[in-house]
Amino acid sequence: MTSRYLKFINTLFVVLPMTLLMAFVGIVRNHGFHEGWFELACKAWSVMFPVAYIAAFFIIPVAKRLAEKVTAR
Repeated sequence: MTSRYLKFINTLFVVLPMTLLMAFVGIVRNHGFHEGWFELACKAWSVMFPVAYIAAFFIIPVAKRLAEKVTAR
């Protein structure tokens, strides 16, 4: 595979488990394991994932530059 798609796939592998975990913890913490908790978690994740995936492309370069500044000292 070319490095052309590496950025997109790498971001997918970071964002996917993070948003799944965040949706699960948020639903369980706010609603508990009652009837329909899985559907609520899926609905929350279906909104979280695209937003986080797109936002990651703006946040990651800024975070990289900031980390390089901090570690350069």
